[in-house]
Amino acid sequence: MDKKIKVLLVDDEPDFIQSMAFWLNSKGYETIVAYEGGKGIELVKKEKPDIIFLDFNMPAMDGIEALKKIREFDKEVPAIIISAYLDQKKIGKFEKHGVSGVFYKGEDFEKSLVLLESVLKRHKKR
Repeated sequence: MDKKIKVLLVDDEPDFIQSMAFWLNSKGYETIVAYEGGKGIELVKKEKPDIIFLDFNMPAMDGIEALKKIREFDKEVPAIIISAYLDQKKIGKFEKHGVSGVFYKGEDFEKSLVLLESVLKRHKKR
């Protein structure tokens, strides 16, 4: 059997992230969860996830700061930003740090799966 794809979820909202983790687990993915950016960075180093979902708006360290630090030691891992709302200016900031997509809170988790699978396909072709 193929090894499970490991998805790191970083978000400061436990209800949202636990629901998303449960849903992704039910679809056959392995999930690891962090509730803040610093812990997310540690988990990238320790767990070597295949893909990261990273909340844009978190206290202490936002998604951009966390991603900048991750890019210092891992330039390859695909990252998808989670946000309730992002304008084009904010999206532009992410793109220069290698963000592969945006998942909007409030959208069906099915869309997160479509995004996750398309990002992983694109990433493997590089």
